[in-house]
Amino acid sequence: MDYDVRDLGLADLGRQRIAWADRTMPVLRGIRERFAAERPLAGMRVAACLHITTETANLLRTLKAGGAEVVACASNPLSTQDDVAASLVRHEGIAVFAVRGEDTETYYAHIDAVLDAQPVLTMDDGCDLVSRLHEQRPEQVKQVLGGTEETTTGVIRLRAMAAAGSLAYPVVAVNDAKTKHLFDNRYGTGQSTLDGIIRATNVLLAGTTVVVAGYGFCGKGVAARARGMGARVIVTEVDPVAALEAVMDGFEVAPMAEAAPVGDIFITVTGNRDVIRPEHVETMRDGAILANAGHFDVEIDLEGLARLAPGERRRPVRPMVEEYLVDTVRGEQARGRGGAGGRLVNLAAAEGHPASVMDMSFANQALSVEWLAREAGHLEPGVLAVPEAIDSAVAALKLDALGVRIDVLTPAQQAYLASWQLGTR
Repeated sequence: MDYDVRDLGLADLGRQRIAWADRTMPVLRGIRERFAAERPLAGMRVAACLHITTETANLLRTLKAGGAEVVACASNPLSTQDDVAASLVRHEGIAVFAVRGEDTETYYAHIDAVLDAQPVLTMDDGCDLVSRLHEQRPEQVKQVLGGTEETTTGVIRLRAMAAAGSLAYPVVAVNDAKTKHLFDNRYGTGQSTLDGIIRATNVLLAGTTVVVAGYGFCGKGVAARARGMGARVIVTEVDPVAALEAVMDGFEVAPMAEAAPVGDIFITVTGNRDVIRPEHVETMRDGAILANAGHFDVEIDLEGLARLAPGERRRPVRPMVEEYLVDTVRGEQARGRGGAGGRLVNLAAAEGHPASVMDMSFANQALSVEWLAREAGHLEPGVLAVPEAIDSAVAALKLDALGVRIDVLTPAQQAYLASWQLGTR
């Protein structure tokens, strides 16, 4: 079996950590037990470009239990947990191509290595695998039956591909499942982002001004958690509906140009590029902290930042933190601090989302892959929604695992909801 990981000697530590995560992933664990009995993915080769973490390891174990041959690579150069990658190779027999800190060339070489396995199903987190496959291996695309996409940025790219007529097979937008974005994006990103910033900088959030760029579900989670830890929160937005929602939720809303001079910590969660630019940085306070919780390292204009603070004006000051000295528009010098090199701070400087919330996201992934395998040949190319039955099943399984019971409609209630004749009496 070909693989590329940092050190197989880390495998036993990785296995312990994978087992620890598995304890709080009861929904995925139940699916794994059923998959082992039914083998719904027998004969299927699955290529997964995901963050190689303990939670992802349990997803890959589930696919293998279902009969799939699984090959995996990282969806971010800084998110790989090297002990987990080693454990997947040594203890699970899963080919992994991922090394924390790999350069861009190696990152894409690892994606190519996964594609060399000739998968018939793909799992992506950011659409790099799918775009690479379509751009450089058009003949190979024909053998792929379907795929899944984990994150907002990837779904945006997939919809652009579909609009251009370039997407050649069906891809399920797992990110858009209610049991994914309502919980993973909001509660997972909210907690893990602040966890990453605190681990990297040891900053006290209480009493600071936190600027959150973007008020989608990820931004909502970050803003709510920052306020809960005592920060004053300012939201920046380009969508008037999202901005209005932030106002109604009790947050200040302002353009980045107005927030930049007063913020202490800046967190981008937009899925777009150049959200924080040189003209913003030049107005920031001394000691401002910049962090990105969007998918790619483009939300903060890193090239522009390098022009403001070239050479000796940049230096590492803590693990995953770089300090830069900038001449401000006030005619003075200010020191800023950037976390995780502009990449996902919650994965590069921490461990990503807690396993209990990834339990639902990866349950959606596993069940969507099973659905794609079952419906192979009957689906048109495009971006597909997670079937409602899967979404509801995941929620029901999670409630059961939590020991929570809910009401059931009576026959009379069902008839009332299905009727149009029953009205005012």
